[in-house]
Amino acid sequence: MSFDEGSFTGDFASATTSRPSPTRFAACYSDLAAAGATAIVSIHVSGELSGTIESARAAARDAPVPVEVIDSRSIAMGLGYPVLAAARTAASGASLEAVTAAARRCMEATRTFFYVDTLDYLRRSGRIGAAASLVGSALMIKPLLHVVDGRISLLEKVRTAARAIARLEDLAVRAAGDGPVEVAVQHLGARERAEALAERLPKRISGLVDLRVVEVGAVIGVHVGPGMLGLTVTSCDH
Repeated sequence: MSFDEGSFTGDFASATTSRPSPTRFAACYSDLAAAGATAIVSIHVSGELSGTIESARAAARDAPVPVEVIDSRSIAMGLGYPVLAAARTAASGASLEAVTAAARRCMEATRTFFYVDTLDYLRRSGRIGAAASLVGSALMIKPLLHVVDGRISLLEKVRTAARAIARLEDLAVRAAGDGPVEVAVQHLGARERAEALAERLPKRISGLVDLRVVEVGAVIGVHVGPGMLGLTVTSCDH
């Protein structure tokens, strides 16, 4: 049985994901053109983690208006912040080139770190190597990960969940530096953890201009499992 992301309520451990087909992208691009769009900037999850962008590129070749397909090289709000930057630029009446450039600048200014209770979900879906997942499971180590060059990589190994979350906070503070930044705290089935972390960040990040707490959707949930806690830090548009 298949579901769109918003309607899935099942067990993440037994679920799988599938890329949208090129025909779905083609229909979307055609609908946007029919509604008056003269160009489209189509930004997607890392091509190292999903084939979604290949479907987008296939559809873009025959679209009725120019389509710029961008690989965000990230996930979750690591994708979301470049999308927001592009949307703000487009709303100002900027050209296709300027909107594309805004998205790419934001990508360069955005870092994502996250904690998972277990690497089993990432290993099972092939999003992290078997060697890295064995390191965590053999010693009951709590892994901290980050997104580098579009891939999910093991960053550090911490002994307890509490220490892992404290270290996650430290990494975000260091990434933020002293300039103005936005931060997204992301979670899956861990709202109390996420909100507690969000309460601490304004005391430690002097340049924090926007802070949001969001729960990730089912597509990411399938690959990270319940209990995930992530932080995305961006300085774009500031």
